[in-house]
Amino acid sequence: MFGKTQQSAFTLTELLVAITLASLLLAATSGIVSNALGTNELVEERNRLQRDASFALERIVRTVGHSRQLLLPGNDNPNTNWPEHIREQTIPASPPIGSSTFATAVLAVTLPEYVDLDADGFPDADDDRDGRIDEDLPNDIHHDFLPGIMLIDDDGDGSVDENPSSYWDDDEDGTYNEDPLGYIDNDGDGSFSEDPPSDNNGDGCPGVCGVDDDGNGTVDGTSDDTDDDEQGGSGFEDPYDPVVFYLDGDSLMERMPVPWNEDGNSSPDGPNDGRDVVASAIANNVTRLRFEKADSSTGSAHLVLIELELTGQAGAVVSLGASVRVGGSL
Repeated sequence: MFGKTQQSAFTLTELLVAITLASLLLAATSGIVSNALGTNELVEERNRLQRDASFALERIVRTVGHSRQLLLPGNDNPNTNWPEHIREQTIPASPPIGSSTFATAVLAVTLPEYVDLDADGFPDADDDRDGRIDEDLPNDIHHDFLPGIMLIDDDGDGSVDENPSSYWDDDEDGTYNEDPLGYIDNDGDGSFSEDPPSDNNGDGCPGVCGVDDDGNGTVDGTSDDTDDDEQGGSGFEDPYDPVVFYLDGDSLMERMPVPWNEDGNSSPDGPNDGRDVVASAIANNVTRLRFEKADSSTGSAHLVLIELELTGQAGAVVSLGASVRVGGSL
């Protein structure tokens, strides 16, 4: 005969212990999975921010390295109590220095010669197509009919385009045409040649007095002292074309001049001028941007220090920096 089969069952106590252990194991596993997912998200975000910051920084460095002229930041003005040579901005906004009302980060250089957006064979910076760049400035040196650079706080005081009717005021200091070219600080503001008149040298001659500027064998060949390249024509036909880097919210913007009528305005002197620009974001999630003009020399090959910080929604932070000499890649 077969004996009776004995069956065992969990007691209530054993069942409760098993459920408790299973719950603890599940909670621990869930935490590990959650931490792993969070770590992976943070790593992915950091990698993305690194790519974005590297792209933006490389674009700025290439532009500055191929430019001939630094427009902003400028030298410190002894008549103000904030540093013009440093332009720094944070998101959220940090308090401005001195009596400036809002801190803005801005870098502006003249358009490099390699840019030819309309593919006509001439650099876009060669506005008069004479083979030379920025050699015949108007008294509104950016040709945008606003003081300083259009929609930019040039002097770091927190205000933009003060007194817009005085668009000859290229440094936004309240007066205009007081600092001719020549690397002399005529107006005592710490900067050189930043607010020239239409006779760029202020010498009453076309080009430089007593010099054959265009190499054609004739000295001071016209009677128009605003004709700084001695090419004749209308005079002052080759302004600076600023490339500007600045913040719009938490987006780092690059503003490029374009050789066509982008704004649809043909008044007062033709369809294309300094108001024709295109702006695009080259990095988002910016929480700190800093530009510094690292020397106050009178030459044009200034050293610019750049710092860029991006912060993602998951908390990843990426900070990159670079130094580049204006025109160092020419």
